[in-house]
Amino acid sequence: MPAALRPVSAISDSPLRGAQNRVMRRIIYRVAASLDGYIADPQGGIDWIVHEPTIDFASLYAGIDTVLLGRRTYELTRQPGAPAWPKGWRIFLFSHTPRPTDDPGVTLVQKNSTDLVANLRSESGGDIWLFGGGSLFASLLAADLVDRVELALVPVLLGGGTPLLAHAAARTKLRLTHSEAHPSGIVSLQYDVQRKVRAE
Repeated sequence: MPAALRPVSAISDSPLRGAQNRVMRRIIYRVAASLDGYIADPQGGIDWIVHEPTIDFASLYAGIDTVLLGRRTYELTRQPGAPAWPKGWRIFLFSHTPRPTDDPGVTLVQKNSTDLVANLRSESGGDIWLFGGGSLFASLLAADLVDRVELALVPVLLGGGTPLLAHAAARTKLRLTHSEAHPSGIVSLQYDVQRKVRAE
């Protein structure tokens, strides 16, 4: 997996609970972004991400067992040298184009995406990593299906590229729960998404 999209924080807290006090799995948007809000440069590149040895990725992966990602983000994970997904993880690709025949471990989702994600969230298991990109993030955020946003804010200005969040997304309030500055200049930020108030 590209270092650009790996998680940046590992703060444990109480379980998320839904109706009937049922424990729900968290959906966490974990991504690295430039200071001007892009997760890839105009050519789709991620070579602007600096290595940060103080981030313990192994401990971060321990709480994850499911990944959600869009087509363009999926293509990033297939770049030469990208490591394989950890054994036992379930990978869901949200795309209107056919599933790659050489990657049978990936489940293609072409319709009813929010229903599927809501069902995944209600299952037992670990946290769900929303790997990207910005369009999938926007659609799940609009459906009130994202619980946390974790950013590795990289000290670079790209001037354009793939946005952290697709344009025209609705305004969403966040609550800062953790921040940490690293020697490389990366700043880790963790926010809880404020749940929408639903009319009775």
